[in-house]
Parts: sequence; C-alpha cells; structure tokens
Amino acid sequence: MTMSITLYTLCGRDISRPFSPHCWKTVLSLAHKGLDFEERPLAFTAIPGIENGFSKTVPVLRDGDRLVKDSFEIAVYLDEAYPDQPSLFNGEGGKALSRFVESWSQTQLHPAIVRIALLDIHDMLDDQDQAYFRESRTKALGAALEEVIAEREAEIAAFPSRLEPIRKMLGRQPFLGGESPLFADYIVFGALQWSRVASGVDLFAAKDPVRDWFERCLDLHGAKGRSVTAA
Repeated sequence: MTMSITLYTLCGRDISRPFSPHCWKTVLSLAHKGLDFEERPLAFTAIPGIENGFSKTVPVLRDGDRLVKDSFEIAVYLDEAYPDQPSLFNGEGGKALSRFVESWSQTQLHPAIVRIALLDIHDMLDDQDQAYFRESRTKALGAALEEVIAEREAEIAAFPSRLEPIRKMLGRQPFLGGESPLFADYIVFGALQWSRVASGVDLFAAKDPVRDWFERCLDLHGAKGRSVTAA
C-alpha cells in the first residue's frame, strides 16, 4: 500500500506562492522520483507548531510514519526509500559532489540573494510574520533590513559573475548532473527560484547558458517550477 506523503513548505500571505529555496529543492526531488505528495505551505511563525514541534525550519517531509527534515537529508531518504525510482545522486560520488554544490550555493549565491531580495521577502509576509522576520533577520545579519539591501543594485550587477563556475560547465552539458538533472541541479535551481518568486529580478548575463539551464529546470516534471509565476 502506498503511504501518503506530505511536504511542509514556506509561504507568505499568499499560500499559492511558496518561495523557500530549500523547499523548492524538495519539491523537484519528489517530482524527480515520480512521487505524489500533498504540499502544505506555512507561514514562518506556524512552522514550530507542526508535527509536535519536530523542526523549527522547513522543508519537513512526512512519509507514512517517517518524518524527515532538511532538504539534503530528505533527498538522501528518498533515494534510500525509493531505490527503484530515478536516483537523485547516481551513487555516493554524486552525493559527495552535491554536498560541494550545496556549500557553494549557500556561501556564494544565498548571501547575495539575501542582499537583493530581503525586503521583497519581508513584503510577501503577513503582519505577524513581518514582525518575526524583521526581528530575526536584523539579529542574524547585524543590521536593519534596509541597510542590508543598501547595495542592492550593485549586487544585481555583480550576480552573473557568481554563476561563472556553472556557466562554463553548462556550456558543455545540459544539466549539472550531465544529460539529465540530479539533486545538484535542484540545489542551484532552488536558490534562483527563490529570487524569481520573491523579487523577479533578472540575475543572468546576456545569452547566458545558465539562463537556458534555468528555463530547462522550470520546464522539468510537468513544468513544476512554473506553477508559481515570477514576481
């Protein structure tokens, strides 16, 4: 008997616009495995109340009796639990290299996107979440939100150069995973989808292979990525 799968994700006041980069990784991971699931988008302040306080962050996956948090750990779980479905890593080497891609994305792309989209994300939230977001991010970043995005236009201009490592790679192959996508693709896609949904800013160079790759990713799995329009 097939167990029901529930994925808890993150949204603002509009539940039809989930935006978390980590949750988008998991949405595409589930689609990659061909698994049906119910997505339950939540506000920031609602997350601690789900599944008896299982996690302070999303994504959280419930698969029957199993609860798994963290997008990478969910991907590992899905490959182990559903080995007959297409692999997200194609082996231990792919898993290890995906750890590198995750580290690169979270140290090089995520901080820049924060400096571009922080106020856009704030403005997507309801009043309670806006207060939480402003307080928590001001504390974490050591500056007011308005100060963090003070150099927003410079960050936008510089962003295409941050994509150079994968730009060269994507000049040779259609996906980071080779001829077809793997979890490494979904890691980078999640970061860029976060920006697309929250701010809608064009972060690509002219005639950019990364733009072409991102469009291919948006079209994957029945155009799952296009189920939410750009801001």
